[in-house]
Amino acid sequence: MSKSRIEGSFVATVTPFDSRGEIDFGAWRTLIDHQHRHGTAAMLFLGSTGEPSLLSPEEKQRVIVETAKMRPPGMLFYYGCTGASTAQVIDNVRFAAANGADGAIIAAPPYICAPETDIEQFYLDVADAADLPLGIYNNPPRVKTDLHWDQLLRLFRHPNIVVHKESTGRVGQVAQILAAAPDVSVMCCDSPNLGLVVPTMALGGHGTANMSGNLAPAEMAAISKPWTGADDAAAFRERYLELLPLLHFHYSAINPVAIKSLMRACGLPVGELRRPLRGLSPAQVETGLEFIRTSGMGARYGYTTGTA
Repeated sequence: MSKSRIEGSFVATVTPFDSRGEIDFGAWRTLIDHQHRHGTAAMLFLGSTGEPSLLSPEEKQRVIVETAKMRPPGMLFYYGCTGASTAQVIDNVRFAAANGADGAIIAAPPYICAPETDIEQFYLDVADAADLPLGIYNNPPRVKTDLHWDQLLRLFRHPNIVVHKESTGRVGQVAQILAAAPDVSVMCCDSPNLGLVVPTMALGGHGTANMSGNLAPAEMAAISKPWTGADDAAAFRERYLELLPLLHFHYSAINPVAIKSLMRACGLPVGELRRPLRGLSPAQVETGLEFIRTSGMGARYGYTTGTA
């Protein structure tokens, strides 16, 4: 398989629900159009932002089937295919491949806290079994397993592995990976608490795999643009510092509680969180709304900016 690289903003979309708590595919079409019009390069469905652990297996399959039909020209649609075992993940990836996915993102199976050597082999087994571009999500805050750059660089030799998303707080890990110049898209989480966006982009990263683009798609596209010179660095600094309060708001609660609460308050058709998750209080949401108002973002996107 020829490797295809994602560059720019890779937005992990929320899963919209209607008033009955069912997946709202009409709303999703609106959200996809919002991303397409504002410079998003790729979207991830069924990532942690999309509440996948609260969806049934049948719902996850329907998400793939229905949203793949909505893909606009020039965008890539990837799907979270993480599961509880190697066999389940392979089945998930094969289903995605058969139903229009451009690729799949995989984290280590949750809860089992597997040794890193076992997870390295897990990724190889999945990559060998499925003919679909794959992304590795190194996300120890969610799954505990934490791959070292040596393991990652070995995995990046596999022709089916094309994307890496880093969610540790180790700048040195990102530096070692980029110094080796693997044939993958090296991206990072947009959490300001991890502090990876600035060093990843400065060291030659290819973009961010983010959730903030759900509300700030053009702004995240701007700070996710790979640098080619001093002008890019200066533009990045200005936009990143402007957006920093919103990034902190989005990570003020476990993903996707804060961003989905604020999206709903801004008038985007996302519905409620699925229980047991609950939205932020009106007072908490007001903190995000104040940024939307004062930054001019509400006016630019036509968001609701009244009280929560």
